[in-house]
Amino acid sequence: MPVAAPPRRTLLTTRMAPLINDTFLRALRREPTDYTPVWLMRQAGRYLPEYRATRQRAGDFLTLCKTPELACEVTLQPLERYALDAAILFSDILTIPDAMGLGLYFTEGEGPRFERPVRDEAAVARLAIPDPDAELRYVIDAVRTIRGALAGRVPLIGFSGSPWTLACYMVEGGGSDDFRHVKSMMYQRPDLMHRILAVNAEAVSRYLLAQAEAGAQALMIFDSWGGALADGAFQTFSLPYMKTIVERVRAATDAPVIVFTKGGGLWLEQIAAIGPHAVGLDWTVNLGHARARIGQRCALQGNLDPMVLMASPDVVAAQVRDALDSYGAPGPGEGHVFNLGHGISRFTPPDHVTAMVDTVHAYSRAQRGAQKGGA
Repeated sequence: MPVAAPPRRTLLTTRMAPLINDTFLRALRREPTDYTPVWLMRQAGRYLPEYRATRQRAGDFLTLCKTPELACEVTLQPLERYALDAAILFSDILTIPDAMGLGLYFTEGEGPRFERPVRDEAAVARLAIPDPDAELRYVIDAVRTIRGALAGRVPLIGFSGSPWTLACYMVEGGGSDDFRHVKSMMYQRPDLMHRILAVNAEAVSRYLLAQAEAGAQALMIFDSWGGALADGAFQTFSLPYMKTIVERVRAATDAPVIVFTKGGGLWLEQIAAIGPHAVGLDWTVNLGHARARIGQRCALQGNLDPMVLMASPDVVAAQVRDALDSYGAPGPGEGHVFNLGHGISRFTPPDHVTAMVDTVHAYSRAQRGAQKGGA
């Protein structure tokens, strides 16, 4: 059954403070920058004592996510500690299936779970696309609140999980080591899987456009479980649905789009071909090789191993320099945003992040200076 397209959204025209630091957006658009911008996946999180205090005050994780003022508070916390070049909306990738009525809850030590997994034809048929301005209003309100609180300091990133990643949680009923249920459906009943993915793609498209309308200045698709798919299956069950979203979003807003497939190093050219402004890289990919493969087709984001931050600040700085040397200084039509190759660990010492951020800024400025000096 085809999914009906919504009316075209009218994007935000409300006056907001002009950007003071737009380096992140310029890098995504492959424009010249004075240095390499940096932000972190999961940069507002349990490694920060101030986050833990706010979460305790909220009572639980879902309340923290669903209270715009608290989501704003924790979004801004890492910006008070570090000279980051972007903020990312504090939320969760499972907001969409939660809004579909699947009964999201969190169990300490087990992560997210759904009361009503989607595992048969009747459950698939019941799936409905949530209205971002109704069932997901708390997220949209959080985006507006955060954008206002930033006052132009740095850009705000909105995000969603990819259709395939959302489907993994929806069918498995939570996280999984082997993806037994979702892959069984994928192979045994591909018609049902494609129906789930089509609904998810439409839901994600509307959700990201609503975030852009509310003030998000860049948008990221987290294909966290794309790398769990076999070659061939990725091109059938993940990539085309992300392509649909990228095309829809790019047609309706100027906000740059980043696509991150964890474990997707094999498919960089194919991911770049769906049209994102940037491709995120996990830590298994060599930055220099990735630049040679797709660096003039889109920007690159990444990709320090998050576990590097467990080492001493001197080692962190050395590893950052190695990563920046691997990529080099961006040339015309190229762009690089420094990030981790996945989310920051809850066990990361906060001062080690300072060493990383400061080294990215200082060393990348020196790289550009050396490039100009040698020109």
